Formats: sequence, C-alpha cells, structure tokens
Amino acid sequence: MYVAVKGGERAIEASWRLLDKARRGDTNVPELSVAQIREQMRLAVARVMAEGSVYDEELAALAIKQAAGDLVEAIFLLRAYRTTLPRFGYTVPVDTGHMDVERRISATFKDVPGGQVLGATYDYTQRLLDFTLLAQGDDDSDPEPTSQPNAPQEAMPRVVTLLNSEGLIEQETVTGEGIEPGDLSREPLSFPADRSVRLQNLARGDEGFLLAMGYATQRGYAHSHPFAGEIRFGAVAVEMVLDELGEAVEIGEIELTECQMINQFAGSKDMPPAFTQGYGLTFGHGERKAMAMALVDRALRAEELGETLASPTQDIEFMLSHSDNVEASGFVQHLKLPHYVDFQAELELVRRLRAQHGEQPGDELQTGEAA
Repeated sequence: MYVAVKGGERAIEASWRLLDKARRGDTNVPELSVAQIREQMRLAVARVMAEGSVYDEELAALAIKQAAGDLVEAIFLLRAYRTTLPRFGYTVPVDTGHMDVERRISATFKDVPGGQVLGATYDYTQRLLDFTLLAQGDDDSDPEPTSQPNAPQEAMPRVVTLLNSEGLIEQETVTGEGIEPGDLSREPLSFPADRSVRLQNLARGDEGFLLAMGYATQRGYAHSHPFAGEIRFGAVAVEMVLDELGEAVEIGEIELTECQMINQFAGSKDMPPAFTQGYGLTFGHGERKAMAMALVDRALRAEELGETLASPTQDIEFMLSHSDNVEASGFVQHLKLPHYVDFQAELELVRRLRAQHGEQPGDELQTGEAA
C-alpha cells in the first residue's frame, strides 16, 4: 500500500537515513569494504567501469557499495561523477594486438598462432551452487603457479589474419588522415551516426539490452550467422603524447576484453562474397558484453553492406537511442515522482469525455468479458 508522505525536506532527509540503514544491513555482520568489492566482485566492477565510462576500479567498487549492489544505479553514480572531471587530452589509440593476454580463445580455428589460452572462465563449470563458499573464512594458501610470472609471452597475431591472407574477410580501414572520430563524451548523440560513434555508444550501452539484441540477431532478426573469431582479455599499455617531449610515453595499463565476430556475407553488386566483421571492446573482463556488442555492431552495418533493413536490430536510431541504461533508468524512474497536476488534468478530461458519451459518473468502465 502506498502512503502519501508529508513533510517535504524532513521526509527526504528521513528517507536518506533509512537508505543508509538499509544499505548497511545487520550490524552484527562485518561491513563489506570497497577493497573487498574491488578484489572479489571484479566482473561487477568491470561492468560499472565500462558503462559508467570511467576506468577506475576503486571508484567503481565505491559506487557498487553506495548503490547496495544495484549495478545500474552504480553506473549512474559513476557517470555523474565523470561529468565533474576535467578533460586534459587524448591518449594514443591502444594497441590490443600487443595485449598482455590472460585469456584468448577462438571458436573458428582450433590451432591458432600463440595457442588457445583458457584462463579463468565459467565456460566449463557445471553451474551448480558451491555450498563450500558459505563456510566462514577462506583458505589463504597460495595456489601453485602454473607458469613463470615473467616468462615472455608467445606472439599472438589476430585470428582474422589467417583469413586476410586469402582475401576471405573484409579489410578494416583506418580513419582517414585528418578525420577525427566523434566524441560522445562531449557531443550528444545525433543521426546519422558513423561507426566510430556507434561503437562508443555500444561500449557504454546496457549489457542486458545488448545481450537481448545480440540474441535476437542469432534468432533471425538480422542477416547474420556469427562465429566468434577471437575473444581476448588482458592488459594493454596506455600512451599519451606529451608536448614537452614531443613523443608518446606510457602512463599506465588498463585491462580490456576484445571480441572480433566473423559473419557470413553473400556479397552485393559492389562486393564479392566474403566474411564480414562485428567488433566489441569493453573495460575489464566482460566477454558477454563484448560479444553482444560485436553482434549488434555487425547488425547495424546492414545498410553499409547493402543488406535489407528488416529488423529493429538493424535500425541505428532505435538501437543507439535505447541502449544507454542511465538514460533509460532516469526516464522510467521519473514516473515515481509527483505528477499530481498532470494526472488531475487527465482525470478531468476523461470525466468530460465520459459525460459527452452519455456515461454517468458512477458507471463502471467495463473491460474484457462481463462478469
């Protein structure tokens, strides 16, 4: 039952206190620290960083704690904080080809240069609840290392190079000299949107939305038959050109997940049959998000490739306008705010229309079958 609250500012302050109490929970249970969230909820942290558009594990963990685990709210908090940060320049584009790989798989070729690296994954687990995790305390013993920590890594060229050598896959082209890609952090989304803007939008788009849309493309709502060409996760160097030095210097490392999806393409009057690509990239370890992003990216290239537009997944304006969970959450949740005046106006309008229709004020509106 909804009870109208009176008191204005005092009621809101009381709501804040109740929120703090609800967030803390039972005080007999140790409080969850930001460091614990950062280290033990790394996949949630990765999602908040990606969709919040800020690579900072500590801030993402703080947002998760403040939001009591509501990741969409945490993303909103981090995105809002992002608007307060100064912009002092751009980094050099990261080179994922030189990634320090922790995990790298391909579903298209069994034997790939550099090998398959399974790494840490849920792919081969039985999805059964592990009740041993309910036990108090953890085993602090270190597992036996599986490899030398500083051993040089074998070169891992991209899987698509195997298709490139035969000319069987489209060639990705670098943006022309002097053509700057759009920047969604500074300019609002507008249409038509080129691929660079679309990829930025999808990179911080809601994982659930992209997952559903990517799933739809596999069920026939796009001209798509995808193969996971390569998925890789690891650390890449971030470089920035310093005016004082006149050259790029490394300022740190970030972890990224990258997906290159390979799709069939029957060809067109201008292009012979070949494979095409969809691309996904996200902060942290986020394979599901990167794969969904790659599926949607490929679907949105339909017009460019001369394919028939027959599905919402191929509609650029529809997809980009509804993928952001910060905007979606705000638009939906604003309905909880007072709309008393608007509703009273609607109420009076319906009463007048019913009176004109010959209905009496006490008559009930009948819907469906009569009782």
